[in-house]
Amino acid sequence: MKKLALAVAGTAAIALFAGACSSGDQPSSNPGAGSASAPAPGGAASGTLTVFAAASLTESFNVLGKQFEAAHPGVKVTFDYEGSSSLVQKLDNGAKADVFASADQKNMDKAVQDGVIDGQPSVFATNKLAIAVAKGNPKGIKTFADLTKPGLNVVVCAQQVPCGSATQKVEQSTGKALKPVSEETNVKQVLAKVQSGDADAGLVYVTDATSAAGKVDKVDFPESSGAVNQYPIAVVKNAPQAALAKQFTDFILGAQGKAELAKIGFGPGK
Repeated sequence: MKKLALAVAGTAAIALFAGACSSGDQPSSNPGAGSASAPAPGGAASGTLTVFAAASLTESFNVLGKQFEAAHPGVKVTFDYEGSSSLVQKLDNGAKADVFASADQKNMDKAVQDGVIDGQPSVFATNKLAIAVAKGNPKGIKTFADLTKPGLNVVVCAQQVPCGSATQKVEQSTGKALKPVSEETNVKQVLAKVQSGDADAGLVYVTDATSAAGKVDKVDFPESSGAVNQYPIAVVKNAPQAALAKQFTDFILGAQGKAELAKIGFGPGK
């Protein structure tokens, strides 16, 4: 009897072990059980990358975004273009983004101090001011001092915006105080007012005036060299796509990024 009992127990144990192995070979009936989102084929990254970028980067970053997508199948790059100060405010308020590219060091420094940036920002480009005027320059504007002439409708960026801060520096260095009819929250709004005829002239970046060639004329002035803005880029803290964000910043800092930015007048990073 004792031998019979041992034999029965052994048979049961073998059957139990076989059943366990069999069930482990089959897919779970619960599709969410113990599984994570599958990576793209070949382990490539995929998903949406959100980039907060200064408005003056619109044309260059739109092109670079497409190039980055082409090199990373399955990735979609979306942009939020605004004044740098507005973008920092959004990050401070909890807006989700992966990358922040500022049009000046001041706003990037604020983002770092506010704890919304991960790691050390890197400068990838420089930019300086130019005067945008109507095609043909009907008001005959040739110098920064000409912007102080009576009866001229001049538009600038607000002081907290990088292009506005640069404008202030030029005013201080030249001793020429402007009396703008409006102060805009980003440089593209200044450009739009010149294009529409609502302003006779506007202080924008060289790159904005260049990208709008055929719609406005560009007047360069030597004093702009004393108010050059540096453009830093960084990964946002707790970025939903942190790995992709690092790849994108490296791409912007690389040869392809530099080449595209130079096309419309951005200077090299320093």
